[in-house]
Amino acid sequence: MTVNILCFILFLVGLYGLITRRNLVKIVISLSIMEFSLFIFLELVGYIDGGIAPIITGQDANAVYVDPLPQAMILTAIVIGLATTAMLMAIAIRLYRKYKTFDIREIKNLKG
Repeated sequence: MTVNILCFILFLVGLYGLITRRNLVKIVISLSIMEFSLFIFLELVGYIDGGIAPIITGQDANAVYVDPLPQAMILTAIVIGLATTAMLMAIAIRLYRKYKTFDIREIKNLKG
């Protein structure tokens, strides 16, 4: 239960950075922190204390197995999150090359 609360706190840290920061790079990092906290939380959903890998050999009929579905989903989500982060950083770099700043308030005020 404590780890779930820590995941929620990590999500709130990312949300705080997303809301309060004006630098595009810091905003992208805050989004990555939020994604990471969700990944950890979803991994904890599939965790069973004392569970073993779901490889059924027929020897232990009363064994408790860990659900592998959240792990597979998180691996896919990590790849998608990495691609999203790379795309956002590429957009931030293009905006920096055009406007010579990462500050979103200054970019909003500039025209052209």
